[in-house]
Amino acid sequence: MKHFNDDLLAVLLAGVPKPLPARIGVAVSGGGDSVALLHIANRALAESGCTVLAATVDHGLRPEAADEAAQVADLAASLGVEHSILSWQGWDGQGNLQDQARRARYRLLAEWAQARDISVVLTGHTADDQAETVLMRLARSSGVSGLAGMPASRDLGGVTLLRPLLGVNRKDLRCYLRRQEVSWAEDPSNDDTRFERIKARQALEVLAPLGITNEVLTDVARNMAQAREALERYADFTAQVALETDMGDVLVDAEVFAGLPEEIRRRLLIGAVGWVSGEEYPPRRAAVDEAIGAIAAGQGAVLSGCRLLVQRGSIRICRELSAVESVTCPADQVWDRRWRMFGPDTAQAVIRPLGEAGLAQCPDWRTTGRPHAALIASPSVWIGDSLVSAPLAGFDNGWALSLILDEEALFDAFLSH
Repeated sequence: MKHFNDDLLAVLLAGVPKPLPARIGVAVSGGGDSVALLHIANRALAESGCTVLAATVDHGLRPEAADEAAQVADLAASLGVEHSILSWQGWDGQGNLQDQARRARYRLLAEWAQARDISVVLTGHTADDQAETVLMRLARSSGVSGLAGMPASRDLGGVTLLRPLLGVNRKDLRCYLRRQEVSWAEDPSNDDTRFERIKARQALEVLAPLGITNEVLTDVARNMAQAREALERYADFTAQVALETDMGDVLVDAEVFAGLPEEIRRRLLIGAVGWVSGEEYPPRRAAVDEAIGAIAAGQGAVLSGCRLLVQRGSIRICRELSAVESVTCPADQVWDRRWRMFGPDTAQAVIRPLGEAGLAQCPDWRTTGRPHAALIASPSVWIGDSLVSAPLAGFDNGWALSLILDEEALFDAFLSH
């Protein structure tokens, strides 16, 4: 399907909220897709009373990037659009560069939007991007959620990110720009086959004669997104019945869990482990499946910094000691992103995991009903080598413990936002 001129304006308008917000941001890299998005958004919203603002993230990774950002600034000025350049200098040379750059990009865009009272930010992802994403995830044996591809919207800490051009082909946007006599920059990495996405892009050219096209893979993503929603609702309903919290741990009804379809068991574990661990990314599918098998065999497991303990009638998900063994902070700060301690004297006190040595100093820990493995990873207060307080192990000594996690967030975790 071809989208040109007024058709593209209609596509854009169909993909933004109604009623329109007072301000809409557009993320513009300088490439053809995002340049076209800025041009189309400005035309489509020109008489609506909605102000368009643009931002370019300069990751500082290519010498050409600064010039490309300046070119976007010139284009925005010619359109009467306020433009900002957001610089990232956070890469230390460690880890996955593309992943860190992507996270930094979204964080910078969210901060930029919040500072300017922008509630919606548009990005120029296309049907090509969606098809490439589905193909890459297919190569990783992804399940329903992975094959659902990129969602049309996502939340960035209170800012809504929208992808209104997911149904539009890249070549149609290039055609639009040529008709409008608007130039754009080509990222040289688009030809670098070291990147997985470029390999997928080239593979799609080979697969086209088999009927595996952008349109087909975009339809697959749409179908999988519908299936994902059904599974999420099932998992959410089941979580209300099968899960409960116990001072930072999650208890799963073992009988209910055993009777569930494997996909729902997988989703319950991922959601519960994510809530306990605070990890941004879910554990790998193979690791989750291995944990499910261990539970079925009546054994415990370790998953994403958590212990899964098979108890009578329940499965307890708690922190693993090795995941927090080196986590220490002053007693007036948040420990492990989950706990606050309040007591009579915090000047020299620190919070750290109780550990075996600390638990040995808590003679009444068995009366708490909490298992050994959970307690040794629980927060405790120390001054030097002296244990001051371990509330979860029955030794509060005038101190109080507060869980700062939102327990409702556990149940919200099963639905996309």
